[in-house]
Amino acid sequence: MKNNKVVIYMGLLAIGILLGWFLFGGSSHTENEHNHDAVAESNQMWTCSMHPQIMQPEFGDCPICGMDLIPAEAGADGLAADQFKLTENAMALANVQTAVVGSGKAEDNAIKLSGKIVENEEANAVQVSYFSGRIERLNVSFTGEEVRKGQLLATIYSPELYAAQQELITASSLKESQPALYKAVRNKLKLWKLSENQISQIESSGKVQENVPIYATVSGTVTEKLIEQGDYVKQGQPLLKIANLSTVWANFDVYENQIEVLKKGQEVSVVTNAYPNKEFTGKVDFIDPTLNTKTRTVTLRVVLSNKDNLFKPGMFVSGKIKGVASNTKEVLTIPSSAVLWTGERSLVYLKPDPNETVFEMREITLGSKMGENYQVVDGLENGDEIVTNGTFTVDAAAQLQGKKSMMNHKSDKNESKEAHFNLNERVTVSKDFQNQLKAVFNDYIQLKDALVKDDANNSAEEAKKLLSHLSKVDMKLVKDKDAHEHWMVLEKEIKDSATSISNTSDLVDQRRRFKSLSTHLTNAIEVFGINEKVYHQYCPMVDNDTGAYWLSKEDKVLNPYFGDAMLRCGEVKQVIE
Repeated sequence: MKNNKVVIYMGLLAIGILLGWFLFGGSSHTENEHNHDAVAESNQMWTCSMHPQIMQPEFGDCPICGMDLIPAEAGADGLAADQFKLTENAMALANVQTAVVGSGKAEDNAIKLSGKIVENEEANAVQVSYFSGRIERLNVSFTGEEVRKGQLLATIYSPELYAAQQELITASSLKESQPALYKAVRNKLKLWKLSENQISQIESSGKVQENVPIYATVSGTVTEKLIEQGDYVKQGQPLLKIANLSTVWANFDVYENQIEVLKKGQEVSVVTNAYPNKEFTGKVDFIDPTLNTKTRTVTLRVVLSNKDNLFKPGMFVSGKIKGVASNTKEVLTIPSSAVLWTGERSLVYLKPDPNETVFEMREITLGSKMGENYQVVDGLENGDEIVTNGTFTVDAAAQLQGKKSMMNHKSDKNESKEAHFNLNERVTVSKDFQNQLKAVFNDYIQLKDALVKDDANNSAEEAKKLLSHLSKVDMKLVKDKDAHEHWMVLEKEIKDSATSISNTSDLVDQRRRFKSLSTHLTNAIEVFGINEKVYHQYCPMVDNDTGAYWLSKEDKVLNPYFGDAMLRCGEVKQVIE
């Protein structure tokens, strides 16, 4: 009996456990399934806490480490899956700037225009030599120097002018008997722009001036020195370019759909980032009758008073013409500095909240280029705030935080199960292609060494050699389609930068172009390789402390951006094997 009772009790216990499991365990399982279904229906993305670059549309294991995935927005910052945040300090150090996407449409009876300050060509002058000779002394020391009308610019020794002065001294003794000869000799000197006082002084003293002074014929700012002391100049040869900057031109790009409402004499309000709290006014002085077929724009000119020297040629300005109305279609434009190109794709970084330093990548479709801007066909709306300066820095931050970036983004327009081409991942190419790229790299090193030595002329020559070897790189050797497209983009950027360096003897401008050249050649070597160890070096003080990279064949730092001024500034950041 006692054994039977034990069996009965054991059976009742087992039945109780089963009932509890059915009542509670089953409902919990069902509830979990419902929760997963609810999350799936809300387009929840899942990521790995250890590998945030992993993004999966459903719950599962991390393909890298095998850990359970977590909801992507479960982080403490409350950001969406593709958003990331930069600190205010990081934005300031990288000089990250943003701008609100504006409209080219006439809104509130006003049209907004973008333009640039240039010299007033009507007030420009070229100081020339009216006789041949050698520059004995040049009194203008540097470009940008202010000169006044009548100021001594240079003194010239001229053999032909020396002989003409002797003729004047001889003719002055015969002016009573041969007045025609005397007058002809004086007029000859006048044609050489000698003043009446200079001629009379030579005649009265009876002495020949060996070195003849040249005086400024206009007042203004020296914008270009075309000669140096000791040079031999010919009659009519330009010596200096002088610009009178008391007035300047603001040249604005006007789109085709705006031409109909613009006319000469309209008042234009002008603002510039240099003086954000000041507004200047001027009137439309000229509208170019010819359309630029490349940018699809015409130039509208406004003359601005510049007595206080506030406007500097090269400044970007914005203009607004009030009191006009147009039924034309809206045109959205963004500056070219805001766009990242990766083959056929165009990317920008959006700042969704104006009060937060949060960013996310956005793929857009561009139309035609309009001056320094691009027309936006799709992807942005009027009022969106985007990064316009420091875009590469923001993209690098996105990569470090495992977010969508130029390097790992897969186009929404061409979804595929295969991973998109990674712009930092080495691809397999033939040794012939690598050797051709290596020849370009060797020229780059020679160019870098010339900049280290502050040798602008040699830098220009080495840039020409680089262009020669770049033209011999056979892109047909790159078989992968995405890699082929990527090389085409890199080749264009490298060519543009090297061409700019080869066309100038300005060392500052060469170094500015060298920064872009280094960026794109570095990426080419990372992706395609040259069968040689390359040192990727960095100096944080270049370009007003925004920093710049360059390549070297050795780990010893020789800074091409500063040369002798700060030769050892920098460090090795990466070794490209």
